[in-house]
Amino acid sequence: MAVIRWGERPDVFRPLEELERLRREMDRLFERVMSRRSRLVPAPGRVFPPVNITEDKDYFYIRAEMPGVKLEDIDISVEADTVVIGGERKPEDVGENVTYHRREREMGSFRRAIRLPSAFDPEKVDAVFKDGILLITLPKAQNAKPRQVQVKTG
Repeated sequence: MAVIRWGERPDVFRPLEELERLRREMDRLFERVMSRRSRLVPAPGRVFPPVNITEDKDYFYIRAEMPGVKLEDIDISVEADTVVIGGERKPEDVGENVTYHRREREMGSFRRAIRLPSAFDPEKVDAVFKDGILLITLPKAQNAKPRQVQVKTG
């Protein structure tokens, strides 16, 4: 009598192993296509302006990097729990008969909507633009602030 174990039969279909092999093949395919494409076309989906969002007990802070953008070209609007930063980065004047060897800084209009985790007071939002950094300070709404609960003895 011969005993054959499942792991020893090469002709047995193993669906989980087959799915793993298929996933590896798809990863290789996408890697080849994306690396070939990245040489031809600038990377899509760049987000401008890049931001850092922090908070403390009373405020949210949005710091946006906007090199090359002028103050008069920035537009900020707020509504409910969302801040929209818009504007335009205009092309720099480099003179006539200039040939670019590389051009990585994108120019043109931009718009970025940032949703915060809770409400803020839209009447008290403050924005300061200095050295290419936009700092937006948003005071949290009273109902969004954490409050201390006093524990009583029973």
